[in-house]
Amino acid sequence: MGLSLDAEQLDRYSRHIIMDEIGPEGQAAVLDSRVLVVGAGGLGAPVLQYLAAAGVGTLGIADDDVVERSNLQRQVIHGNDDVGRPKVDSAAEFINNQNPDVDVESYETRVTQDNVESLIEEYDIVVDASDNFPTRFLLNDACMLANIPLSHGAVYKFEGQATTLTGGPCYRCLFPEAPPEGTIPNCAEAGVLGVLPGTIGAIQATEVLKLILDEGDTLEGRLLAYDASGMSFDFVPIAPNPACPVCSDQAKIESVADGEYAGACTLGD
Repeated sequence: MGLSLDAEQLDRYSRHIIMDEIGPEGQAAVLDSRVLVVGAGGLGAPVLQYLAAAGVGTLGIADDDVVERSNLQRQVIHGNDDVGRPKVDSAAEFINNQNPDVDVESYETRVTQDNVESLIEEYDIVVDASDNFPTRFLLNDACMLANIPLSHGAVYKFEGQATTLTGGPCYRCLFPEAPPEGTIPNCAEAGVLGVLPGTIGAIQATEVLKLILDEGDTLEGRLLAYDASGMSFDFVPIAPNPACPVCSDQAKIESVADGEYAGACTLGD
């Protein structure tokens, strides 16, 4: 696209363009970017909303779920009339109404070992807005192997976390294995404060834009831990694991086909 912003774009993105850190060149880079968001629920909703508003040129959405009434307490891009619709359809309609500059590529599917590599290969950045450990580990491994930056977020009750993974340390350096099944309840079992995914999702969207613009310091090497109840933010250093099977110099894994994405989500030797 270069710097060929038309009059409507100059108006729409004027608050970006007048910033020295962005300018017309930066906005053109945003419009040229391709971002895949895995999950169109609590985290994916604000990520998609803000990235679309910012003018990310192509937004991919991968989700196999349908909108339920219980989602509406936090999944802000879906409405009452969307109950029963595939989330990818509802999300795409929202984005199309919000910003005609954005092309939406929808994948009504669960991300699996069989399709993850083909899903991510055409994108510059991937956002993990999923709600389960198998998908988190799978996205980490696939993105690290493909050298694609990954923005991770997760929420639970009043607590949220986010980090940015760009090649090491990775998610497995922080969590070598998934916790035993049933030890950490999901949102349907434990609940989640409705505004919490908005906070974490906005942070993820911020990280994506910083990566596109090559501006500022990202959360690479740090886990941001947010406690909404105490209104506190803490940063936990993520130390590289010298024996990490994915991102270390000793890594021997060449494909997600070598992994087991159930139970402890381990990788083969």
